[in-house]
Amino acid sequence: MNLFDLSGRTALITGSSRGIGYALAQGLLEAGARVVVHGRNAGAADAAAERLRTATGGETMVETFDVTDPESVDDGIGRIEAACGTLDVCVNNAGIQRRAPFVDFAVEDWNDLVATNLTSAFLVGRRVARGMLLRGRGKIVNVGSVQSRLARPGIAPYSATKGGIVMLTQGMCADLGPHGIQVNALAPGYFATELTQALVDDEAFSAWVAQRTPAGRWGQVSELVGTLVFLSSAASDFVNGQTIYVDGGMTAVV
Repeated sequence: MNLFDLSGRTALITGSSRGIGYALAQGLLEAGARVVVHGRNAGAADAAAERLRTATGGETMVETFDVTDPESVDDGIGRIEAACGTLDVCVNNAGIQRRAPFVDFAVEDWNDLVATNLTSAFLVGRRVARGMLLRGRGKIVNVGSVQSRLARPGIAPYSATKGGIVMLTQGMCADLGPHGIQVNALAPGYFATELTQALVDDEAFSAWVAQRTPAGRWGQVSELVGTLVFLSSAASDFVNGQTIYVDGGMTAVV
């Protein structure tokens, strides 16, 4: 089981002050990694890092930079590298959602979605990869969604960004794989978090999730951890350019 041990590794998870990102941070800490907690709000990120330290006994750092701004990304990753060297693991998790009928979708919301969900993975992944290239190894995990493959009404631009994550992942693999870097995508299905609580509480929507998912229920965020640990560890050294759906079987059936 040493293949899955992350002791001595440093991992950045963008958007990890709450929701799925927080659960992923906790999972990597429990696997032995030092984790850089990231968020837009410094107070929320500091509080999350403290809760994670208390819960796991692991080592956490905090960075708050704008994942959509190249200069801010450069500065933020630079501070991390100055403190602990080149990152071993980078998880591009930061993301937002906007909902509206396609014909009414505001251009501003489209631009926000593309910047936060897709451009951020390019900017952060590009900056982190420069150090990984010099060292000759590293793991980058881009977070997609079942909407990387399936569409629903009202979220066409979101689906476009998550579909883009899949092809960005494959393109990064093509460029970085020859240099000892693995780039894969983790694509969650419907998971119960504080961000999805309104949908969980919607009886009709929850019934649809249960009926549409072979597992018959919402996912629990802890169920994403095993796949992330795999993709972050030596166990996945010959896995590259892949998208792994952790969705209770939703994308496997019609």
